[in-house]
Amino acid sequence: MPKKKKIDSKKLIKMVEEGKEQKEIMDKFGFKNSSQLKVAYANALMDAGKVPEIQSSRGGKKAGGIKREVSVNKRGSLVIPKAIVEDIGLKEGAVFTVRPSKAGLSLKKM
Repeated sequence: MPKKKKIDSKKLIKMVEEGKEQKEIMDKFGFKNSSQLKVAYANALMDAGKVPEIQSSRGGKKAGGIKREVSVNKRGSLVIPKAIVEDIGLKEGAVFTVRPSKAGLSLKKM
């Protein structure tokens, strides 16, 4: 699966608000079609808090407004959402021990 294109949401919103033409915006961000532009713009608006985020029935439970679902990727790595990482104050490179528990897994920061 191709990687999600990383765009500068603020620049995209600014260009649209300034009334730049669709072709100019698509060229600037490397979008191949208008659908990619529209999806990126909608996501940028949601990320910026300018429009409410679309709620999904998929995924894990939320506690305190943060999705608390952790997944395992195809390489076997645990993927912890950025919101959780920021909420509990973890930094890049943090190391943990993992062990099974009655509830599932237990992570202990080393």
